[in-house]
Amino acid sequence: MARPDEEAARGHSTNLVGIPTGLLASVAYNDYPVALHIAGVRETNKGLFQEMLPRAESIEEAAWAFQEWMGSMFGLEPEQLEKGSGIKEKKRFRSSYLRLLKGWGFETNTPEGAVMKGWVESRFGLFPTFHKEPVGRVGSKGWVAYTEEKMSSRFHSNSIYLQLDLLYEFCQWSLARFFLSGRKHLTLYRGVNSYEEQVLVERIDKRTIIVRLNNLNSFSSSRDIAGEFGDHILEALVPASKILFFNALLPTAPLKGEHEYMVIGGDFRVTASYF
Repeated sequence: MARPDEEAARGHSTNLVGIPTGLLASVAYNDYPVALHIAGVRETNKGLFQEMLPRAESIEEAAWAFQEWMGSMFGLEPEQLEKGSGIKEKKRFRSSYLRLLKGWGFETNTPEGAVMKGWVESRFGLFPTFHKEPVGRVGSKGWVAYTEEKMSSRFHSNSIYLQLDLLYEFCQWSLARFFLSGRKHLTLYRGVNSYEEQVLVERIDKRTIIVRLNNLNSFSSSRDIAGEFGDHILEALVPASKILFFNALLPTAPLKGEHEYMVIGGDFRVTASYF
């Protein structure tokens, strides 16, 4: 594992969640997290967060309300078609958070993954550490390759960042309402075969280290399933406020089989062990 070159490597000085990026990226934040909200999202979607979701009595009802809202706002119903020449009808490609989740589920270093890492960078101020290769300083080869993919016109339409904003806020609402029972953390696991995507910050003892995780990561709530992805298991106490998506959030969404959680990164204290 490589050591970080400088403190500024963690991210931008500004973000859209109202606390300094340096604090958000720190182990101290993970130990004592506060709720995060992306500026203006709930306020500009009052119909969802103040009318539809409060009436939901189960996660299934809440998921239905969320997907209805997203379909109406962004035209995501699969049956929607765009008129072609008048002789035939052709499907119109609309960038969708579901398409990004599906791409992430296949491989995190895809163009879909780059768009999602770009969203984290934009909203939370955190730089990625890896996308196909280590992402170094701004202007480096790895940075240029990541930037080209995160700005892909194929996925950068239909207000895709706003779709992810809504997904994050819905995830946070659902965790608080149906899953956490007042808890602020979840114990999650990540299986790795190498430490290329993580950056060593500090070694505390033989098993406990502080690592700088990529700005978006896959974890699992099952240690056994995490072990299928690598011989080294990283166990972390993850703040609920750093969860973008998890497998039980939407019944019809991807990432079902791996008990997967998509976790926003920064510096994490983890316990490293062999599976």
